This record gives sequence, C-alpha cells and structure tokens, in this order.
Amino acid sequence: MWLLVAAVCGVAAVASGGYVVRQLGHGGLKASDTAGLLAVAIAVAAGLVAVMALRKQSQANTAAFADAALVRGWAATLARQVEAGEGVVRRQLLGDDTRRINLAYRLHSGGARPARAPGAGRLSADGPAGPMLPDIAAYYREIRPERLVITGAAGAGKTVLALELLLALIEDRAEGDPVPVRIPLSRWDIERQTLPELLTERLVEAYDWPPRMAAGLVHHGMVLPVLDGLDEMDPASPGGAPDPAPRATAVVEALNVYQRGREAGPLILTCRTGHYDTLTPRTTVVDAARIAIEPVHATDAWEYLAGRALDEARWQPFLDHLAAEPTGMLATVLSTPWRLGLTATVYHREDPAELLTLPNANAVDSHLLARYIPAAIRTAPNPDQYTADEVHGWLHHLTTHLDPTGTAGGNRAHAGGNSLTEATDLLLHELWPLAGRLRVISTDVLLSALAVLAVLPLTWNPVQQAGVAVLAVVAGAFAISAGQPKRWDNRFWTLRKRGALVIGFAGAIALNASIPFAFLFVLSFLPRFEFPFYLVIHFAIALGQVFGIWIGLIAGIIGGLVFRITRGLVFGSLTGIATGIAFGTLASLLFVVPVVIVSAITTGLIAGFTSGFATWIAAGISREPGTGTGGRSAVESDARIGLAVGITAGLVLGAGLDTSTGSLFGLAAGITAGLAFGARASRRYLVFLLCSRGQLPFRVGRFLDWAAGAGLLRYSGAGYQYRHRELQHWLRRNPHPLPVP
Repeated sequence: MWLLVAAVCGVAAVASGGYVVRQLGHGGLKASDTAGLLAVAIAVAAGLVAVMALRKQSQANTAAFADAALVRGWAATLARQVEAGEGVVRRQLLGDDTRRINLAYRLHSGGARPARAPGAGRLSADGPAGPMLPDIAAYYREIRPERLVITGAAGAGKTVLALELLLALIEDRAEGDPVPVRIPLSRWDIERQTLPELLTERLVEAYDWPPRMAAGLVHHGMVLPVLDGLDEMDPASPGGAPDPAPRATAVVEALNVYQRGREAGPLILTCRTGHYDTLTPRTTVVDAARIAIEPVHATDAWEYLAGRALDEARWQPFLDHLAAEPTGMLATVLSTPWRLGLTATVYHREDPAELLTLPNANAVDSHLLARYIPAAIRTAPNPDQYTADEVHGWLHHLTTHLDPTGTAGGNRAHAGGNSLTEATDLLLHELWPLAGRLRVISTDVLLSALAVLAVLPLTWNPVQQAGVAVLAVVAGAFAISAGQPKRWDNRFWTLRKRGALVIGFAGAIALNASIPFAFLFVLSFLPRFEFPFYLVIHFAIALGQVFGIWIGLIAGIIGGLVFRITRGLVFGSLTGIATGIAFGTLASLLFVVPVVIVSAITTGLIAGFTSGFATWIAAGISREPGTGTGGRSAVESDARIGLAVGITAGLVLGAGLDTSTGSLFGLAAGITAGLAFGARASRRYLVFLLCSRGQLPFRVGRFLDWAAGAGLLRYSGAGYQYRHRELQHWLRRNPHPLPVP
C-alpha cells in the first residue's frame, strides 16, 4: 500500500515537470502558472508528509494502547521530567537549603472502609525513633490498597510530605511502576472532566506531552495522581471551613469510583484537617488510609533552626528561649514547617531576638510576613534590581487575579468551571483580565486591525485597498476572543521517525528536481538563437523556482529538525536563496542572458520564503516531550505557531494572484491568519503587557521566574503559585508594605 502511495507521489512529481515543459512550449510561464507550479510542488510534499504522518500516527496509536513496553519507555521519560521539576519545587519549599524537618504523622482512625496501614510514621527514618517508624515511602508501600489521604493544619507541611513521597517513589521506581504526578486540585473542572482526562491535561500542560501520548500513559495506568489541595475546591466561610462543599464532595465521589482494572485506583490526596472533617459526615474517600500530620515538636524546631543558623551567637538567645519554654507562645506559633522556614529566611542575616518582644501569635505572624519580601530580596540574586516596594506591589496586584473580591478563599470563578472558588495558579496566558477585560479586548481588536492595515500604504488601487480592509475587519473580529495556547502535536520525536521523514522527502525532491535539470541539459545542445528572449527568462525563473523551492524545503526540514523553528527558518531561507541564485546564474551562462541573474535572485527569495512551509512541518517534528516546559513555554510555543501559520497562509493565499497584488494580499493574509488563528493566546498576552504598564513589570514572566527563585513563589507545572496560601492571603489584604522596626 505504501509503495502505491509513493508511486502516486512520483507521478505527481513527473506531472509538475511536464507542466513546466508544456507551458514553455506555449509561450512561457505567467504569474498564475508559476503559482500553479508552486502549488503542485507543495501539494506533493504535503501529500507525502500527510501519508507518512498517518502511517506513523497509526503505528504510534496502536503502540499507545497495545504495546506496554513502549509506554513503559514513555513513563521513564516522564519520571525524569517530574523528578527534575518537583525537585526544584522541593528546594524552593525548603528555602534553597538541605535542612528539612522530620515530620511525624499518625494514622487517623475511622472512615468508611479504611485501608490497612501502619499506625504511625516519619518523613524520613533519620533521628530519634527513626528505625522504629517507617519513612513516608515505606509507609505508602505498606498501605493496601495504595490510597493515602494526608491531612493537617494550615502550614503543617502537607505539600512537603506529598513531595517527599513523590520524589522517593520516583527514586526507587521499578520499570512497571506508575509515575507520581502532582496536580493542584483547584485546576480540576469537576463538572466536565473525569480524573483520567484531568491527568491527561496535566501531562499536556505541565510537561508538554502530545495529547495522544499522554492519553496512552494514563490508559495504561502509568500515572499515579498526587492531588494537592482538596480544601481549595470551594469558597471558605468566615470561619475558614467550606459550608457547603459541593465541588470537594464531587471530587471525593469521583475518587471513590476511580479504578485500575478491578481494584481501587491508587492515589495520594492532601487536605486541611478542618475541611476534610467537614466532608466526613457526608462522604469520605473509601479504601484509603488517612494520616494526620502532627505539630512540629519544640525539640525538632530547635534542631531545625539551629541547623539553619549561620551565626550561632546571634541565634543563641532565641534558641535558649525555645528550649526553656517548649509549650510557650513562640513554640506554638513555630510548630509548622511554613513558619519555621519563614523565620529562618527572615532572620538569615538579622537578629531573631526581636521576636521575643512581640505580645501574641498574630503579632508574630504579621511581623514575619512583613519582613519576608525584604529578606528574600537581600538573600537572592537580583540582577534587575527589584525593590521591596515594587515586588510587594506587583505580587499584591497578581493576587487580585486569584481573588478579585479580596476575601480569603474568595469568589473567583475557576477558569474551567462555573463554581466560585479562590484560585492558586498564575498562568501567563490567563492574566489578561487583570488589566481590565474591556480595555484589553478593545486594545487587542484595535491593534490586530491596525497590524493588517499597515499594508495599506503599499497599495495603489481600490481593489487592493478593499481586500486589505476586509482582512483587517476579520483580524479585529477574531481578536475579541483569546483562546488557549497552541502546542505542536509531535508525531516524529524519535530519531528513527525523523530519519524516515527526511529520507521520504529526499526521494521525492530528487525525483522532481531531476526533471527540469534533464530538460535544461537537453536544451543546452540546441542553437541558442532559436529561443526567444522572454522564453529564456521564464525558463530561468521556472528552473530557479523548482530548485530553490525544493532545496529550500529540504533545508527547512533539516534545519527544523536540527535547529528548531527559528534557526530552521533562517537556514532554509538562506539555502533556498542561494540555490535560486546558483541555478539562475547557470541558466544565464548557458543562454548568455545577463538579465536572468536578476530574475534568479527574485526566484531565490521566493524559494527561500517557501522553505518556511517546510520549517512549519519540521517544528512539530523536532520537539521531544518535555522540551517546552516552564512558565513561559506555553506563550512562546503559541507565538511560534502563529508565525508558522502566518507564513504558510501568506504563501498559499497570495500565490494565486499576479506578482504585485499577490505579494500585498499574501502579506495581509499572513498577518491576519497569524493573529486570528495562530498566536491568539500570545497575542492577547502581549496586549495585556502593554495595558499593564505601571502595574506590573513589562517582562512579567522574567519577574515571576525571579520570584520563584527567591522563594516568594513556587513552580506548579506551567504556572506559578505563592510560596504558601497564607502569604497569598496576606498580600491580598495588604496592598502596601507594612512598616517594620
């Protein structure tokens, strides 16, 4: 079957060569004829790519749902990605320090159909009673079935414990074990998504996996869900507990029917104690072991702070106070990992003895939070010279996106659902409402239309002007909506698949290129004076186009495979230009017509630009899963796709007209397609940056990356979260820095 398809492509290539000969015999090539030749060439290439893609996709889809060995290989790749990403988050939560608090936890009795589990455990087996209690990874492996619910007070270390478990499971992972993947539950559109769909979406958004491969991993049970923050699913009442909690209840019900084969599906879930207790009378996660994290003992707190202290003499009075009053106010406040880490960061270079002068727990909390941002700026590298006031103001402004009403646990509609709940993830392409919905949309519409109308000064007749105006209206209309970032769906990410693609293209190109070259060889033996001047020029243009286009195509593909899209486009374009000039010059030498050199240069430019079409194909081939992860990757990928769509649309839509009108219409059409159908999310993000001058730094992504490195934020897949919910709520309540002594 595939040989038959290859034969059809060969016939099409021969037909394109015959088309050249026929047109030369009938008076040369007009602009529309050239467009037809170009269309045939592109159609042959596109047909070959489509056939090979369908074949490879068919094989990959069969493997995704039948070949478990292949999926296990994918899982190994995913495990490395998760370990690298979550390792960064762990370091951020530990304050970029190796010291960690050895959390203790106990099995919570009760619940419907509890799983079998040990009575207690520690984060690690180090320290007192270590050998007697299992660490968190050993504890999880003893649970039957492997379903764990981690509960604790605010700041008790639920996420830290879940992260330590996740990393430990990956470190000791066997080939067939599932890969734990952490998912903020606030992102679950429970009304529209099943848990497998949520897992697939997470792999696509956070780890840059093609949807079909992500679905294959989930289908084979190679993803262990680590669901973080059941308490974030519903708005909180003034007392702090959700009442009622319809979305959290729906999540629990979905988890209760989640299965792997005929057994209850393994999972890890975190939730605040009060929130989970609120759910318990109505529903609870069945076949699961619930553990409760205990407050950090004063002895463990003392050891942690003493280990973090760089100047023991400066810390000694404070440490002596903790040792002398293990049940006092300060020891109680510092009984959570969050506040202990906060204290170690704030007083990294300052004297913690001033905490001894504060009257109560609220004063201690407010004092630590007020000093946190200035301390982070002092200790972290700050190449852009952000000031404490600027950072505080920008971070406060971003909290209004997560909680516009200013109520902790407040009233923001989740991006994917209808329920009102506070959000936790900052995604760059979702920030645009911060600058005002009407303002951003109207600016987006205006700028998109103006971008197309910028072509008007190049027009000189009413028909051209009317066409550009229509395209400007189309671009403006489509700018009303933003859309989600587009990603390449990579079907050729292995070396073997890349090689097959390149070999297939090379065969088609060689066959097509040989036809005009052979024709040129035959003509070189005939008397030169028998050929009219215009026929020689048109022939040189046709020759330069054929060779320039095809060489540009193959160069664009190879450049896209090796250098990715931007460098591949440049590489392919330069190669196409050089090829057009070279073969145009050859034609001029054979026919002694100097003016052909000018035509060859024009042809080379056309050929080089056409190579962008091949680079558009190659960009989707060259990216391997996980190479586009990070907070800014989604916007960058969307912008690249917009560029590719614009180039391709400009070539296809502009090629059918005469040279002048076709160039103008192609340029306008390319801008319209790129903005309206390609880079919709990245276009809206750029407009948001323009509309947010004075409220946020222009390079918001760079600032958020810096804040994550400074410990003020943490990464969450392709988004950012505040270091702790308490910090997010405090910043929301305080638009300006509080005075500190």
